[in-house]
Amino acid sequence: MKKSMIKIATGAASLLLLASSAEATLKTDKVTLKGNMVVEYNKLPQPVDTLTEAFTEGMFYGRFRANFFYWDWDTEYAGKTMDNKNNGIGGSLIYKTAPLKGISATVGMYTSQNLDFFRMDKADVGYAKAGKDTFSRYNVATGGHYGMTVLAQAYLQYDVTNKSKIIAGRQMFETVFTKSNDTKMIPNTFDGVTATIKDLPKTTIKLGYLAKQKLRDHTTAHDVLAYDPNNKWDENDDSAVNKNLTVARIGNDNELIVGSITNKSIKNLKANVSYATVPGVLSNLTLEAHYTIPVGSFKIVPGVRYMMQFDNLGATYGVANLKGNQTGYTNPNSLDTDLLCARIDVKQGAFLGRLGYSKVADKADIVAPWRGFPTGGFTRAMAQYNWYANTKTYMLRLGYDFGKAKILPGFSIMGRYAIQDFDENKPGVAADSNVIHIDMRQNLAKNSELKFRFGSVSADEKAGKDYSYNEYRLEYNYFF
Repeated sequence: MKKSMIKIATGAASLLLLASSAEATLKTDKVTLKGNMVVEYNKLPQPVDTLTEAFTEGMFYGRFRANFFYWDWDTEYAGKTMDNKNNGIGGSLIYKTAPLKGISATVGMYTSQNLDFFRMDKADVGYAKAGKDTFSRYNVATGGHYGMTVLAQAYLQYDVTNKSKIIAGRQMFETVFTKSNDTKMIPNTFDGVTATIKDLPKTTIKLGYLAKQKLRDHTTAHDVLAYDPNNKWDENDDSAVNKNLTVARIGNDNELIVGSITNKSIKNLKANVSYATVPGVLSNLTLEAHYTIPVGSFKIVPGVRYMMQFDNLGATYGVANLKGNQTGYTNPNSLDTDLLCARIDVKQGAFLGRLGYSKVADKADIVAPWRGFPTGGFTRAMAQYNWYANTKTYMLRLGYDFGKAKILPGFSIMGRYAIQDFDENKPGVAADSNVIHIDMRQNLAKNSELKFRFGSVSADEKAGKDYSYNEYRLEYNYFF
């Protein structure tokens, strides 16, 4: 790393001034909004005996939300970067029918509208960064209009037992590979069939056949993997998509198949084995374990994740680098690679401290366009993509829940400091950087919360350019 130890010490000192825990939540009568923005239902419709009652005894879940984003580059480069701002005002209305003989339905309508005074001009939507998920760039570029309203959830559910269910339709699916990542206005969802099985003691099995994906800034479903350079922002254009895997090369009818087993049979140990494949293209096997060691009033929790990515494509063209620049890659035509992540958590009441480390093998970049971040929970900071080949990341995270400590009701704060060491011999990856990220969260009442997020990236120069920036986010949530 080229950055001075002064900047490293400054970042560490900033975190030491913090003293949101991952457990920080907003809990209402109907739902709980977890720290990772996943919504859990506290109150669900009860089983009924007739079709009429299935609808009359169903329940609505409403949410109003507002998001504002401002991205401030240290240096703007013509045609490359531009300071950008965006907003989303809207929310969601979800309806769940009451179960009839174990069968129920869920539909969720989401909307994100964009105030004129705090958004990019239509000609500049391509410069939008964090706020791009509040609108559809494709719709603005092709139809000229901001704002989007979509059916982000629409599925049938069959409760096989009290602990197991099958869901068919458009849905969220939370695994190490796939996440709803609902941090903006509309969640990332998938069209397919999934099963969650909890009948075995202390074991959760998840299975998924996902035919399509709908990213947060899309109004229609698209391929789970293929990128289309000729139809910008229409197919899979996730920030972590592999741009070598185009529609012309792998088609646009790919499927994502996922299996996951989590077990807690051994006291204090949580172990997981997960597998994902896009047949004919790639597959991924991930092993993960976390072990809790009680030490007086503290809990020490070491954890490890080992991810192995396998090439099933056998390409005769470059695929190793996500952005398409294969310079510096030892085998540019292969997707084979692996990733090691390790962390140690220290928990005591309202306090959470974490030291994390990750290292990607000097082979290919990890392919992960499904919002399940490979380094998430270990070394990933806000808006960072640190799973390029031969990348090492070190992270310090500190958090304190003042509400849980009965000091300031509903308030929590969390900070991360990351040192990202990318491969300087690979022009297709980012420059080395130091990252500071701070979250402050305040529950305003029983049903609402306000969150402020700040990110600062101090990057080395690369190819004569400095892509350092500051980012600011403000979010409000109200459930009804």
